[in-house]
Formats: sequence, structure tokens, C-alpha cells
Amino acid sequence: MGKMQGSAMKLPVTIIRGGTSKGVYILESDLPKDKSEWDNILLRLMGSPDKKQIDGLGGSQSVTSKVAIIKKSDRPDADVDYTFAQVSVDKPIVSYKGNCGNISSGVGPFAIEKELVEVKDGMTSVRVFNTNTDKIIEEEVKTEDGEVVYDGDFAIAGVPGTASPIKLKFIDPAGTLGKGLLPTGNAVDVLDVPDFGKVEVSIVDAANPLVFVKAQSLGLNGGETPDDINGDAEKLDLLEKVRGLAAVKLGLIDDYTKSAWETPGIPKMTFVSEAADYTTMDGKEIKKENIDLLSRMMSMQKAHVSYVELISAVTATSFAAAISPLSTGGAIIMSSYSAAKETTTDEMNKMFKTLFLLSVMNVVINVIMAALGVFNLGHLFY
Repeated sequence: MGKMQGSAMKLPVTIIRGGTSKGVYILESDLPKDKSEWDNILLRLMGSPDKKQIDGLGGSQSVTSKVAIIKKSDRPDADVDYTFAQVSVDKPIVSYKGNCGNISSGVGPFAIEKELVEVKDGMTSVRVFNTNTDKIIEEEVKTEDGEVVYDGDFAIAGVPGTASPIKLKFIDPAGTLGKGLLPTGNAVDVLDVPDFGKVEVSIVDAANPLVFVKAQSLGLNGGETPDDINGDAEKLDLLEKVRGLAAVKLGLIDDYTKSAWETPGIPKMTFVSEAADYTTMDGKEIKKENIDLLSRMMSMQKAHVSYVELISAVTATSFAAAISPLSTGGAIIMSSYSAAKETTTDEMNKMFKTLFLLSVMNVVINVIMAALGVFNLGHLFY
């Protein structure tokens, strides 16, 4: 456990950027055995609640206010156990519901650095048990001479420079809530949103629960920037109402108005639209001919700042997951896609795969490149 020095706690940490998120990685043995003490430590560590997080290691965004807690596993099917913690930027909240694929990609390198697994020459496989979702993730980490290789030529949109890739394989990702891939039993549910009306959504649970809604159903077009969304208080409130009602339908909470406090991280809120030209935050022009749909995602009640940069990677033809097509009929993503195209059976199958992968990878869909669950890995800082 971390040592106390006067009124301060000396806590060894490692900062890793995985994909488009940055997190603080901690050995569980350095935290108190009483897990009820964790929240206060993690809030203090990240500098929350404070929009600037000026007095901590957080970076004032949900994508830079994350923690990974890791220990050697006793399970026969895993090398390490990993608990993900999403620390709210502006609220005194730490959520352990759901997982983050970006932060997951740093678990393997951290485990190697801390000598929790045996290092192999060339490539080291690390089996990770995520305690939040009770799922196994297999990671492939490039290693040489007993050490992690951080330098590389792999690039992802939204992150400057290049680095070594990390490949993740999510084993049996469906049903993290124990209710299957379609936890409500329906491909489409209708939510009665107070002061707005009825809204059709698709709720899918693979690696994390997500709620998908057509952008046009909420008065959006799907091409909004994070600033557009975050600058519209009414739209933020509407998006959170929809997410909160989906959380109620999933049995996560009883009162949708308390969703931001009681289940701020899941379900993930995502709105989609048919393909259209748009401009990324770094000024890159994306033509509708190169994509199959538009999508924007929310993270901790704000627009996900990295996702919008990378959605051009989300195309039906860019995925080749070895899964059976899902019988989801009129699912929201499928209807957004078919609204713009005359769809063949093969295209339908590809889009069902895309629906599955969007939910499997959720926040980290943005770093899946060329059908591989590949993450670009940042350097370690002590």
C-alpha cells in the first residue's frame, strides 16, 4: 500500500496513453484493502471535482480522467485482473460501471513493466480479466530484450505522431449486464421522453451497454462537433434524458433524472445518421462516399472529444469480424445506413457486424483500424 508522509499519501503511479485516452495506472496492492477508501484517493489523485483538475493528474476531459487498477490474477484464464475507474471531472463521483477499451490497451504494457507476466521475445500475450464487466481481453504487446517496445510507426486519427500498436481481442463480449447482447430483448425500444415525446432507440450490450438513437430524432444531424453539442445546454439535457431512460430500462437506476450521478458512464449514449460530408476537428474534410454513416458519442454527459476525429474509420467495409449476422431487424444503425443506400444481403451482413463492433468497442471504435482491434500506445511516465 502507498505510504503516508505527514498528511499526504505517497502513491506510485504510471501514466499511459492508450489509444485516444490517457490514464493513471496503479497496482492494487498500493491502494487500501478497504475499497470504500478508493474513491477519495482517486478523486484527490485526479484533482476532482474541478473543471480544470488543476490540483491533480486529470486533464480536464473525461478521456484524460481515467484510472486502471491492476493486480496479478488468481484465475486460470487470466494473467492479471484489471478494474477500470472513470473519475468525473466536475463531480465528486468515481464510476466503476463499464470498461474503457482505450485504457484496457495499456494494461498489458503496465503488467509487463511491473513484472506481473513473463515477457517473451517478439510479442508477449497478456490475458486480462476486467472486473467491471467480468470479461476476458487478450492483448498482444510488442516486446524486445525483455522490455515493451513503445516506438513504432502506427498512427491513429486524433493522436499526434506514431507509436507501437497494441492488439486487443475481446472474448465473448456480449452481455456484460447478464442480459445478453440485446438486454431488453428488442432490436428497437421506444422511450417516452418527458417534455419531448417518443424516441426510438436500440440498446446493445457488448463489452459495454450502449444506446443508439437517430440524430434526426433529436433535432441533430450527426455531423456536430463537440463544441456544437457542449455549447447547447438544451441538447445536452435531452441527450442525458434519453440515456437516463435507457438506464432505467436496463435496471441500472430507478429514476432517470439521477443518471448523471448514479450511472454516469453507462449506457454509452450514441447518435447516428446517414453518411454526409463533414469536417474533423483538425480540419480534415471527410467525404460521404468514404463512409457509411455518421456517429457521435457522449462521454460523462459531454461530447466525446476524440470520437468525432475518428469516425471516418467506421465504415461497413472496414470490418471483418468473425461473427454471425445479428437478427436485429429495424435496428437504429441499420435504418440510418439503409436510408442512404439500396442495401444488398452482403451489405446488410456487413452492417450488422458494424453494429456489433460499434458496441463492442464503443468509445474505442475510433482506434480500430483496418478490421483490427489495434491501439496506438503512448510512452510511460513515472
